[in-house]
Amino acid sequence: MVKKSTIKQVTLAFCLFGSFALGAFAWPKIAASPITVGIVAQAQKIIGIEFTPAQGDSMLNTLDSRVKQYQELRNLKMPNSVVPALNFNPIPVGFVNQDNTNGFKLSKGGAVKLPADKNELAFYTVRQLAELLRTKQITSVELTKFFLDRLKKYDPKLLFVISYTEDRAFKNAAKADDEIKAGKYRGVLHGIPFGIKDLLSTADSKTTFGAGPYKDQELHIDATVVKRLEDAGAILIAKLTLGELAQGDNWYGGITKNPWDVTRGSSGSSAGSASAVSAGCLPFAIGSETLGSIVSPATECGDTGLRPSFGRVSKYGAMALSWSMDKLGPITRSVEDAAIVFNAIQGTDRNDLSTIAAPFNYDGTVAGLKGWKIGYIKAPFNNRNISNVNDSLTLAKLKELGAELIPIEMPKTPSSAIQFVLEAEAGAAFQELVLNHKDDMLVRQGKGAWPNTFRAAQFIPAVEYIQANRARTLLIQEWYQTLKGLDIYIAPSFSSNLRLTNLTGNPCVVLPNGFNKDGRPTSITFMGQLFGEGKVLEAARIYQQATDFHTKHPTLNF
Repeated sequence: MVKKSTIKQVTLAFCLFGSFALGAFAWPKIAASPITVGIVAQAQKIIGIEFTPAQGDSMLNTLDSRVKQYQELRNLKMPNSVVPALNFNPIPVGFVNQDNTNGFKLSKGGAVKLPADKNELAFYTVRQLAELLRTKQITSVELTKFFLDRLKKYDPKLLFVISYTEDRAFKNAAKADDEIKAGKYRGVLHGIPFGIKDLLSTADSKTTFGAGPYKDQELHIDATVVKRLEDAGAILIAKLTLGELAQGDNWYGGITKNPWDVTRGSSGSSAGSASAVSAGCLPFAIGSETLGSIVSPATECGDTGLRPSFGRVSKYGAMALSWSMDKLGPITRSVEDAAIVFNAIQGTDRNDLSTIAAPFNYDGTVAGLKGWKIGYIKAPFNNRNISNVNDSLTLAKLKELGAELIPIEMPKTPSSAIQFVLEAEAGAAFQELVLNHKDDMLVRQGKGAWPNTFRAAQFIPAVEYIQANRARTLLIQEWYQTLKGLDIYIAPSFSSNLRLTNLTGNPCVVLPNGFNKDGRPTSITFMGQLFGEGKVLEAARIYQQATDFHTKHPTLNF
C-alpha cells in the first residue's frame, strides 16, 4: 500500500509539474505545505527525469511561484468556449492544394415521383427529397412533420434525441415553402430537415454535451454550422445524443442504440446522428470527430460520413474537446449527400481562427476511375486477422473501375506516442470538472472513461505536450511525402490510420461496404490529401454507385 505521505508529496509536486487539480476546497491545505526536495524526488519518477538533491533544491523557489500562478489561472474559471492563443497548423512544408479552383457540380439527377406510400420517404436521399420539394410535390412543412413524427416514434427505443426544435423548425419550414412557391429556390438543401449533435449550440435551446453536469446549459448562440445550413434553407428539427463529452454512446439519458441491432449501442460519439439517419428519421445530421467519432458510429449504423480536413469547417459554437483535433462533418445516406452538406458548411469563419482557406472542387459527373492513382495501406489489407473480406473486394472493384492501385506503408513516426495531445487538451477543456469534482456526475467512471482521463491529464508536463506537437510536425511532413502523386488512398476503417489521420488532419469518407457474419454493416474509408475533399468525395461516389450497400436499411420491427 502506498503511504499517505508519499501520495501527498506527489500531489504537491504535480500542482507545479503537472497542474494536478484537487478542487478549490483543497487548495489552502496544499498551499500551506512547503515544497521540498523530497517532493521533487517523488515527482521525477512520474516525469521520467532524474535530478540531484542539489538541483532539486535550486528549483524550490521557482516551483513555489508556479503553484501560485496555476491557482491564479484556475481562479479565472474560463468556460469551454475560450480557445487557447495557439492554433494548430496541419499544413506541411511545400504543400500544394489538390484543387486549384472552387467548383461544385452535382451528378445528373433524374425525375423523382412522390411515392404512394409516404413511409418510403424515410430512406430517400437529400437529392431525391430536394427534387420533390423543388417540383412542389411535397412541402417542407409536410416533410418536417414526417421526420419529427418518425423521431418521436423511434426515439423511445433508440434514444437518439436530446431535444426537439419544433417551433424553430415549423417557422423555418413555412418560410421555405413560401420562398419555393415564389420561385426563390436556394438549392438542394432548401426545405430539407436535419439534426445536429448536441455539442453544437443553438440560441433558443439547451446544449447539453450529452453530460449530466451540462444538461441544463444554455449558450444563447447559434453555431456557425447551424447558421450556414439554415442560410442554405435547411430545417433544424432536433438536437441529437452524443456519448457524454464526446465519448462513446452513453449519455445521461441512457445508451443510444443501433437500428440494425438494438441490443447494441450505436457507437460514438456521434451516436444520435448516426442512429437517426440509419433509422430513416432524418435525411442527414451533423456529427463531430476527434478520434473516430464520425467513422465509428457511421460504420456501426451503416451510414455514409465525411470527416473533413482540420480547419475546413468552423467550430464556433461547438464544444471543445481538443482544439487541435476537433472536426465537424455530415452523416448522410450517400456520398453525394455528404458533398452537398459539406459544400454548405465549409469555409473560413472570423469567429474561428483555426479555419483555413482552401479551394473545394467537386465534380459529381466524373464517371469511372481510369487514370486515378489510388493508394492502399498494405499491412492491414494483407493481414487476414485485421482485414475484412469486403475490404479485399473493394480493391478488386476499384481496379475494375479503372484505378491503378499502389501499396503504401504507414509512417515511421509513432502516432501512438503523440496521441496524448488529445488527452492534454481534453484535460484542459474540462479541468473545471476535476477541480469541482463534477466529473463524479458523469455516467461512465471506468479506467478508460473521461473522469480518469481528465484526472491523469493533469500530470502531463507542458514540455512533453510541446514535444509531442513537434513530433506531430514530423508526422505531418512524412505523411504528406508518402501521399504525393496519389489522388486518394483507402484504408480499413479501424486501423492505426484512424489515429494517424486525426492527428495530421487529413479528410476521409466512410461508407457502407457490406455486412459481417452477424448481418451488421461494415465499412471502408476513402482517404484524401489535406483539403482533398473534392477528390475523396468523387472517388467514393463512383465506388458507392458501383455497389448497392448504401441502399440497404434496417427493418425497424419495434
